[in-house]
Amino acid sequence: MTTKIAGHLLVECLLAQGVTHAFGVPGESYLAVLDGFHLHREHIHFVICRQEGGAAFMAEAQGKLTGRPGICFVTRGPGATNASIGVHTAFQDSTPMVLFVGDVASDTRDREAFQEMDYTHFFGPSTKGMAKRVERVDDPERLPEYVARAFATAMNGRPGPVVLVLPEDMLTRPVKAQALSRVEPVQTWGDPGSLSTLRTMLLAASRPLVIAGGGGWTPPAAQALQRFAENWQLPVTNAFRFQDTFDNHHPQYAGDVGIGIAPALAARVRDADLILAIGPRLGEMTTGGYTLLQAPKTRQTLVHVHASAEELNRVYQADLAIQATMNAAAHALEGLTAPDAVPWSEWTRSAHSAYLDNLKPQSLPGDIDMPAIVATVQKHLPADAVLTNGAGNFASWMHRFYRHHGLVKGHKTQLAPTVGAMGYGVPAGIAANLLTGRLAFTIAGDGDFLMNGQELATAVQHGGKSIIVLLNNGMYGTIRMHQEREYPQHVTGSQLQNPDFAALAQAYGYAGVRIHRTQEFEPVLIAALQREQGTLIEVMLDPELITTRATLSTITQAALDKQAQS
Repeated sequence: MTTKIAGHLLVECLLAQGVTHAFGVPGESYLAVLDGFHLHREHIHFVICRQEGGAAFMAEAQGKLTGRPGICFVTRGPGATNASIGVHTAFQDSTPMVLFVGDVASDTRDREAFQEMDYTHFFGPSTKGMAKRVERVDDPERLPEYVARAFATAMNGRPGPVVLVLPEDMLTRPVKAQALSRVEPVQTWGDPGSLSTLRTMLLAASRPLVIAGGGGWTPPAAQALQRFAENWQLPVTNAFRFQDTFDNHHPQYAGDVGIGIAPALAARVRDADLILAIGPRLGEMTTGGYTLLQAPKTRQTLVHVHASAEELNRVYQADLAIQATMNAAAHALEGLTAPDAVPWSEWTRSAHSAYLDNLKPQSLPGDIDMPAIVATVQKHLPADAVLTNGAGNFASWMHRFYRHHGLVKGHKTQLAPTVGAMGYGVPAGIAANLLTGRLAFTIAGDGDFLMNGQELATAVQHGGKSIIVLLNNGMYGTIRMHQEREYPQHVTGSQLQNPDFAALAQAYGYAGVRIHRTQEFEPVLIAALQREQGTLIEVMLDPELITTRATLSTITQAALDKQAQS
């Protein structure tokens, strides 16, 4: 009879939690766990990635998609530090995730052994750290306890990442312990008087506005939110990069509150007399640098609903703070009795009308019409497609012009880093396809793609497919945009000499196509949708589009400044 070792038990613990995929880069420090994956290969798939940052992004995307912790395995030192970008993203994006780090053997600890480091100090945990909890497992018999606690910590309150450190020798020791049962997140709702107080505040308002987003949303919660909004005829916005929380096609949708916010929507946020923030932590991007909502006390009456007591009143002193998970909050709000008529019907109608006006494109230089490209994507992608992006000027095209049905229709359809991490979109799209089988569509910039383009090899090896539209303008576009505004004619450090991206994709096993004109895009996209393998479409973009975007950004800021003074 073969003795079970701790590395095998760890995989059994993951299976007990319902894990079907784990992402990582192999390391000698956790060979015993890899052996456990081999033993259970019919039930759990270890996805071999090319760099730990890409693996961590895939796990973060897994957490966003499933609402349960995404799983990443890396080795000590360099492996852990490479993976830290995914942990930081999971922290700021409120995404459940568990990073397992193979560590030095116990008998070499505290000698600065090969690749040794202090993970507790490196990863946090704190309100300014990268992880909610960092723990080292020295006793193999306690592995089930640590894994179950990691899952509970990652999901409960404000979701986020947990780091478990695994000494190499611990993983090879024999164990008798058994995996614990599946952990489910705890649903919480505020005190019974909160609903009554909120109803009184709504009845006293004349210009209310909902901002929905953050972690912890499920399709039933999003559907309940929509029914609440309909009952009260409330205009609803989505927080930065949570654009799939509320159906963008709904007649009460008012747009997304984030980078490059429409001036009319920015003015509407400022003019609102009641802000009902359901789920978002009200970070810098959603609040326009803490100006649309002034910290620490807003001009608007503020009702803040969040799953974490620590997040409430941390930045903004709310007039009503409610600690609640999104499922509990949305279903409770759905039952809030609305009056026969509300005084803000025209306010809601005009909010949606302004959103539709912002979808009308302006004339742009060059042979590529990006709004038309996005319209073509909208026309041909299935409603349940998963759209992913990293960080860069390029992402604004999809954020402004693509309309998500999202969670209301039963699927999460946007994976994007609110932390603004470059290189996220490519691995996130690959993970989405491997996990769900749904179409994954990624928009990337040239600099953004080069951060994690190597993960195309991961997709090909594991039978994954994504469609990547790569906008090549030969520069770090966002940085160039700021340079054009702050230091005109002094361009330094933002130019890029790029490879032939179409040829590079072909080398990895993807199809690669390059286009120069808008009319070339639709047949290429249709072919990509029909192709069994993944496709990269390289779009040669006029650099002057960045200058135009910089001008538009200046106009937007001027409008905000004018509104603030009035």
